[in-house]
Amino acid sequence: MSAAPTSTTTPAELPGPTDGVLRPHDGEPDRRDALLPAPDVQNHAANLMELPGGDLACVWFAGTQEGVPDIGVRFSRLPAGGERWTDPVTLSDDGARSEQNPLLFVAPSGTVWLLWTAQIAGNQDTAEVRVRTSGDAGVTWSAQRTLFPAGPAGGVFVRQPVVVTSTGRWLLPIWHCVTPPEGRWVGDLDTSAVMVSDDDGATWREVAVPDSTGQVHMNVVARPDGTLAAFYRSRRADAVHRSVSTDDGESWSVPEPVELPNNNSSVQVVGLPDGRLALVGNPSSRADATDRRASLYDEISDSGSVGDAGSADALREGAFWGAPRAPMTLAISDDGGATWPVRRDLETGDGFCLVNDSRGKRNREFSYPSIRAGADGGLHIAYTYYRQAIRYVHLAAPDA
Repeated sequence: MSAAPTSTTTPAELPGPTDGVLRPHDGEPDRRDALLPAPDVQNHAANLMELPGGDLACVWFAGTQEGVPDIGVRFSRLPAGGERWTDPVTLSDDGARSEQNPLLFVAPSGTVWLLWTAQIAGNQDTAEVRVRTSGDAGVTWSAQRTLFPAGPAGGVFVRQPVVVTSTGRWLLPIWHCVTPPEGRWVGDLDTSAVMVSDDDGATWREVAVPDSTGQVHMNVVARPDGTLAAFYRSRRADAVHRSVSTDDGESWSVPEPVELPNNNSSVQVVGLPDGRLALVGNPSSRADATDRRASLYDEISDSGSVGDAGSADALREGAFWGAPRAPMTLAISDDGGATWPVRRDLETGDGFCLVNDSRGKRNREFSYPSIRAGADGGLHIAYTYYRQAIRYVHLAAPDA
């Protein structure tokens, strides 16, 4: 286990080299770790995907700080049977927008899709979703294009992978970053939806999730009985929420809280071969917070320049920013996500995230996890480590 410093002024140092090499984890014989190569100051929001041919790919965003125009998408791979992640390559580089939240999707045809967001400074209500595709397992890529533009009501964001249902339908979870009646975007009014394609991504239509204000990062998982379950990050920093669809994604129940706390940070869920669900995230909430940020981007001006973070009125309703982003925990459910009795901490620490500062090494969060079920029965997991690097963890198959 890695313990973070307790002082808010002590620089947070990584536990090892960012050389991408897989190593055993002391005291946990079923676990191996690597810190992916990190030439950038800040690295955040990993997503994993198995590529055609067996390589494991990881994408994330990197630069100096989230919301600054030098933030772009990075791509690294772990060759099948290999012991070292490759040095990252840059797959997006827009000097006017902060490009964030990349995800990979392998279509049934074998084409690899890369989707990500692009916003102006810290204004997520300006975000659009962009896409590139690869026909050779990520060696070369098409030119980028805009898949979903921002609209008059706000921006569009993605985080979670595309799901192909048993009928061949594609479901891409999104959320709308709604522009408030006054002031800057802070996330209070965000709502979730699913983009549905019945023609292999040629056209899309939107299915809204009812009463989903404040529930974002919708993560859809196909269940053995043919239903779909979806899990949400809560802007209110209270609990993970869950909804279901019994009609192939045409409609969704209202998201309801489950027993897992949530801190207004990302979770990700995957179905296991035996029907259980595995989730990674931070089981903390606003109840664990010692202070509160004004917003995620209170250090970023409209021009993208960086200043000091602000604090918020503790009585303010709506989105809650600043709840600790730790521990990083793996949880297992055998009842479709209603309860999560089996839990294992992958990292522990204070999860300090009242600033996003990576240059000063002041941020100590473990966050934005990704999880995939491996062909070997084990679990592939990646997450942000202090916003300085991406940590990859391989675990042996979880006990039944």
